[in-house]
Amino acid sequence: MAQELLQLKNIYKNFGNVKVLKDVNIKINKGEVVALIGDNGAGKSTLIKVITGVHRPTSGQVRFKGEEVVIKSVAQSRKMGIEAVYQERALCDQQELWRNIFAGREITNTFGFLNVKKQRKEAEKILRDYIGFTSKAITVDSTIMGLSGGEKQGVAFGRSLYFDSDLIVLDEPTMGLSIQETEKVLNFVKGLKKENKSAIFIDHNIIHVYGAADRFIILDRGEVVGEFNKDEISREELVQKMIQLHESGKIKVEA
Repeated sequence: MAQELLQLKNIYKNFGNVKVLKDVNIKINKGEVVALIGDNGAGKSTLIKVITGVHRPTSGQVRFKGEEVVIKSVAQSRKMGIEAVYQERALCDQQELWRNIFAGREITNTFGFLNVKKQRKEAEKILRDYIGFTSKAITVDSTIMGLSGGEKQGVAFGRSLYFDSDLIVLDEPTMGLSIQETEKVLNFVKGLKKENKSAIFIDHNIIHVYGAADRFIILDRGEVVGEFNKDEISREELVQKMIQLHESGKIKVEA
């Protein structure tokens, strides 16, 4: 039986008089990749910002690992075991790779001073063991601006694995990447299940989503309008559901 990791119950999020999320109910199990799909303005970004502590819901309940929680900040969500990899990658281009990995979670010595030596050593381990960078052209002292889009995503992924996150939120992780780099990202997502990690995967490309996810949740104007297990729907049928939603504003329910 699947073990539940995250539950969102009756989540509403208002910005002034605008209701962005309306009675959202979602469950994510351990070792499961769930695709969150929908057009622009569907509420996907707001929902993941509620999960990662950027926004607090106007009302509703969040449960994580079986306990009700109030996620007040990104730092708190990270400490709980939730890590986000955004499309803009949230990395500092001017800084070295090792500084980016430990930004906000620096390793210090017993006196509270930065332990640069240990951070560099751990970054080297992440570089080789977690990310799989083998080129000598990339070192812990390489600046982020010198990396390709896929390599930047690799740094963000490696960071999430090193800090042993239980839930990784991937917001458009393949945007702007080459075919080869996209394949590396998708393989990473698929590999999460082997580590018994969970992921919420947001991507406009249905081909990418379908190949990597176990379940699909469709959002429209702040509401969950469809939910399908992979064995219940083909890629072509999923595409048709999205076309129906775009054209008619609703998804046809099979009898």
